[in-house]
Amino acid sequence: MQDTQQTLLMLLMVSWGVITAVLIILVIYRGVLSTREDDQIFIDAAEKHHYEEQQEVIAKMTRLTKHCGLVGAAGRLRSAGLR
Repeated sequence: MQDTQQTLLMLLMVSWGVITAVLIILVIYRGVLSTREDDQIFIDAAEKHHYEEQQEVIAKMTRLTKHCGLVGAAGRLRSAGLR
């Protein structure tokens, strides 16, 4: 019985650590992407590729924000499970 509880606690702690590590990596990656995002872009016909690049960065950041929220929620649930 004691071994089963220790094993379960170890699994919970390892899964919480993995979730936390993934969240940290996602937040760092989002920060790297946000440094490439421009607040304003002035575009003429010759610089259309800059606009397309910015649209890709914005789309990635939007997806990443959703993923960060999901992983953060999973971490909070896992933390509640440890109590």
